[in-house]
Amino acid sequence: MLCNKLKIRASTPKDAKAIRKVETLAFGRKAEANLVDQLIPAPEFTVSLIAECDGKIIGHLLLTEISASVKALALAPLAVVSEFREMQVGSDLVRSGIRIAQENTYDAIFVLGDVFYYERFGFSSNLADPFEIDWQGREFQALELREGALKNKKGRLNYPQPFLDL
Repeated sequence: MLCNKLKIRASTPKDAKAIRKVETLAFGRKAEANLVDQLIPAPEFTVSLIAECDGKIIGHLLLTEISASVKALALAPLAVVSEFREMQVGSDLVRSGIRIAQENTYDAIFVLGDVFYYERFGFSSNLADPFEIDWQGREFQALELREGALKNKKGRLNYPQPFLDL
């Protein structure tokens, strides 16, 4: 499928139904859509971005503040409907999310995901290793949003409850 005009923008409450559809289609289940439904209206800091192709919502990214020894965000979920994968839609969403996190003076973003995909943005499992989380492993990665932000940092990462209910 071709996209003549891709636009990345902050989501609005009127986008909720389309976001739910994108999340469900992208993951083939409703768990991620349910997570988004709980996190977007939460009082914690969240960044909810959508990708629109010719006016149709085709992708979504959510960044949610987590409790940590550094000012940090969790990137999850990132969803792009299958017809628009391999077209840099997800990459554009991730880059936009990183920029917004930097502008809001966050130190790091943590993600559980494909190592080869997230490495291209600078995420590293080595940076995440000193931090404790229930899903520790190679796929759990961190990105420093400013040089040295994670140096000598460690501790437990506390994600909002909806993540733990997945």
